[in-house]
Amino acid sequence: MFENVFFGSAGCDLRTFASVGIRVILSVGTSVHVLLHKDDAKSSIGWIGLVFLSPLIGTLLYIFLGINRVKRKGARLRKNSGTYATKYSIQAIRSAFKDLPKNYSQFVNFGYNVYPQSFVFGNSIIPLQNGVEAYPEMIKTIQNAREEVLISSYIFDYDSETVKFLEAFKKAVKNGAVVKILVDGVGTLKFFRRSIEKKLAQIKGLECGVFLPPQIPITMPFVNLRNHRKTIVIDGETAFLGGMNLSKENILIDNLKKGVLDIAFKIKGPIIHQISEVFEDDWEFATGKKFQSTSKSKKLRNIRNIEFNFNPAPARLIPDGPDNKSGIIELIVHGAINAAMKKILIATPYFLPENNILTALEMAAMKGVNVEVVIPDKTDYAFINWAVEPNFLRLIESGVKIYRTPPPFDHSKIFLVDNEWVFIGSANWDVRSFKLHFESNMEVFSKDLAKELSDIIKTKKEKAKLTTAQECIDLPLLKRIRNNAYRLLTPYS
Repeated sequence: MFENVFFGSAGCDLRTFASVGIRVILSVGTSVHVLLHKDDAKSSIGWIGLVFLSPLIGTLLYIFLGINRVKRKGARLRKNSGTYATKYSIQAIRSAFKDLPKNYSQFVNFGYNVYPQSFVFGNSIIPLQNGVEAYPEMIKTIQNAREEVLISSYIFDYDSETVKFLEAFKKAVKNGAVVKILVDGVGTLKFFRRSIEKKLAQIKGLECGVFLPPQIPITMPFVNLRNHRKTIVIDGETAFLGGMNLSKENILIDNLKKGVLDIAFKIKGPIIHQISEVFEDDWEFATGKKFQSTSKSKKLRNIRNIEFNFNPAPARLIPDGPDNKSGIIELIVHGAINAAMKKILIATPYFLPENNILTALEMAAMKGVNVEVVIPDKTDYAFINWAVEPNFLRLIESGVKIYRTPPPFDHSKIFLVDNEWVFIGSANWDVRSFKLHFESNMEVFSKDLAKELSDIIKTKKEKAKLTTAQECIDLPLLKRIRNNAYRLLTPYS
């Protein structure tokens, strides 16, 4: 009996010692990884605090949510100078943009240092509102393709509207065009199946790639690392870019519950080559197959017209993703806010930027810049509606105007500065787009395009409600607690 007590006690002590040892190893090991790989101090403190409070759960959460496993084979394997390798001298930059005001010349220099991609001149950029305008243009262009159709879409539903795209793909293949469709592994999931992938596979001559498809049940590591880009390139001569997904929701513009408002841009000109290059890299990463798009063989004119009140417009593509530690799009956004002298116009479906962007907007408003933010009153996720509200009061008290548009849900993404600089594409104003998703935005100098988009935003504002400071102050205590709690759910970077 005494032996059982003695050895039982020793065994218990041994198990306790082993348990403590495992906890220490998990806490210390995870903390070391955080310190070596996380640049943001708040994010690092949060993760380290979590793993020390709960070593097992904290470590598991960090493994699944905190580590970026994406290694961009396309960017690493690219041998020729292109989207990820082009470097231009400051002298060349100044020469191309010598007629810009001083603050913009400095901003252009800043932008080249953030991302060394050249502006190209001679581009036509036409905004198309909602699926009712954009889809017929897209489908017609695809049907007439003779060489190549390249499509990347985060969401690609199979429904009564997108079946028209499938028929267009068949026609393009019949014409002799190479058709490559890249869909996101999570964005296209419906009840754990990608129904569109099966339909695409049935079209002979069409190639379909899936970006980071989750392997059930190990899906969590890839929840945030999504390909959020939406681009279409046809024959290397016509492109569509923006934030519009492929779904019948985009044509239901009068349906207050299910409809989605959005904007896409029809593009012609040498900027298409930059769009194609990003697709090439994404395709290689997703499929392991290399190819060269037809845009490289097209001699699209690069017209150096630097009277910026006219189209054709100088533009450059800004791709970004979690494989890039600097957060290129967020830095460009931050720099543009700081460069603004007169007016900032923002339309975005999700407005959850981190404190650095919020402070920049406050400072712009306090120095006299007219700052206006247009967001949906209700998004497609209730918790996002709650999470955005805690930031309103500080912005409004600094002079920022916040307009909330009624249903249907407005998914448009537009950023204008001083009525001549335009930033359009797939990125929202939140941590997911700035740091956790793969995005493509386009930077454009064009007073004409800025005027068109400003008029579009003006129409949205006419239907919107201007948020007041008093509304924020009068919000009941329990709702303020709920809203601030949900704001904490903004993903760690």
